[in-house]
Amino acid sequence: MRVALTGVAIVALMATAAVAKDHPAAETKKAVSAALADPARADQAVDDARRKAAETLIFAGVGPGDTVIDYLPGKGYWTRIFTGVVGAKGHVYPMWPAVSAARATATVEDLKGRNLANVTPVVGPGDIPTSDKPVDIFWTVENYHDVANNGGEAALAAVNKGVFNLLKPGGTYIVVDHASAPGTGITTTKTLHRIDGAAVKAQVIAAGFKFVGESKALNNPADDHSLPVFDEKIRGHTDQFIYKFRKPG
Repeated sequence: MRVALTGVAIVALMATAAVAKDHPAAETKKAVSAALADPARADQAVDDARRKAAETLIFAGVGPGDTVIDYLPGKGYWTRIFTGVVGAKGHVYPMWPAVSAARATATVEDLKGRNLANVTPVVGPGDIPTSDKPVDIFWTVENYHDVANNGGEAALAAVNKGVFNLLKPGGTYIVVDHASAPGTGITTTKTLHRIDGAAVKAQVIAAGFKFVGESKALNNPADDHSLPVFDEKIRGHTDQFIYKFRKPG
């Protein structure tokens, strides 16, 4: 049996659907400033200026109440900031794929020891990110190129589709990575640990996302893209792109 929905019913369904929030700019700035100033993260605050933490988070639009996946979170730098930004009504999931399970152990233990009530570490059962419930923001910093190292274009396509599926309509996908020379595609991901920004845009858009903006906060014109990112001549100061994509909805 088909049921015809009235305009009122349709509006009601839309109102109750899981749709990602858009925070007023002032709200985001206030939440980010407070999180960065938290004395509990004084040990990592020395790195905030180099990482352009405030600029990157404000550009992303993360705010109170958001549910965030911090994918391949390293030692938990961004996770520990997110916990203050999203607050008690939000939640943060630092997430590792199965292939990176061994790298997760130390960070998981560290985060658990901090007793962060709104943080739940997740080591996935496979190599495609999944979530039991849709989330507002999927965030990955300096790790997108690593996906290519473990399966090339096919792996990137699968991961991007997984991200698309787990985000709420209107949800945000943030990709930050070391820039490779234009036209290089994914050819330098293993040798230089870099990736061509144009290739990233094309891959993510192919998964169904809309490209909605770029921050140049981490651009470095002095980096000619020829050195591996771990070379001491450029380490910590590579030219990086910050891309923002959105799931339609």
